[in-house]
Amino acid sequence: MENQREIFEKPIELSFPLPLAPETEVRVHLTIRAKYILLHLTTTSIGDTSVLPPLGSFVYALPDRINTTQTISTPLCQNEYSIDLTTRLAKIFARKLQKPVYVGNSISFASAGMGGTSEEEIEGLKMIVGTVMKEIDSHESSA
Repeated sequence: MENQREIFEKPIELSFPLPLAPETEVRVHLTIRAKYILLHLTTTSIGDTSVLPPLGSFVYALPDRINTTQTISTPLCQNEYSIDLTTRLAKIFARKLQKPVYVGNSISFASAGMGGTSEEEIEGLKMIVGTVMKEIDSHESSA
């Protein structure tokens, strides 16, 4: 019966502004299952929902059962502009959660204050990981 409840549980949808670009929102679509996590990320300009983001990258990552500090990942769909961040996010979540993770990502830092520098990307990555982990922790503690 527990699996039946899990099948019908709705995904969690979140949005929050990028740390160094408050006019750009990160949109999160998070599905939490007992055996895996499915996470989709994209960015939109606040107030402008008419522009559809391009298809990004999709990566599968799972923890290494022998060495828990390592992860294994494989890209399922690649976009040269988003594959590095997508792989990094998938590996971080697989290592932290110790379960397989699917991450789809079409985030763009181009509209950030300095045009998408590595500092802006790192700040965005930290905020995404912190926000998603907080949501997963609260979901697991209430289950």
